[in-house]
Amino acid sequence: MMSTQNLTHLEAIKKIKELSENAKICMFCTELDTIPVNSRPMTLQETDDSGNLWFISSGTSNKNFEIKEDRRVQLFFMNNSDTQYLSVYGEASVYKDKATIEDKWSPLAKAWFDGKDDPNVTIIRVEPKETYYWDTKAGKLVSLFKFVSSAITGNKTDNSDGVEGNAVI
Repeated sequence: MMSTQNLTHLEAIKKIKELSENAKICMFCTELDTIPVNSRPMTLQETDDSGNLWFISSGTSNKNFEIKEDRRVQLFFMNNSDTQYLSVYGEASVYKDKATIEDKWSPLAKAWFDGKDDPNVTIIRVEPKETYYWDTKAGKLVSLFKFVSSAITGNKTDNSDGVEGNAVI
């Protein structure tokens, strides 16, 4: 059976940083009271040492308009190759100042913007309020071996190599 390991403070930040930066891309969901929830893939720029998640976004995007109306967002990260998953519920803030843009800018953003000075460049910071993670205890190779062994022998896996829990900053 998968074990539960709830993390707090520095352990939680370390786990959020590890899983989000390993996955790099998440489904970024807004308008959480609306069904279906609005979601779109977003590339993570960074998870900082306080556990905040940073993204580059266009000021003219629906997501930015939706955040102005309701700051609550939900992020879903999946790193299937390493059997790592992370759900982050948090509050988003949009930044337009040059210092933040300079700090969080990535050369890859040139695919969407005319450089750092493009008037549409904004930076979104998501401050986690509730997070939940799923990971392996011993790494993907041990997990893969256990799953393959179970498939070959016909025995069901007990998921004992898995761990999940809250990560509270």
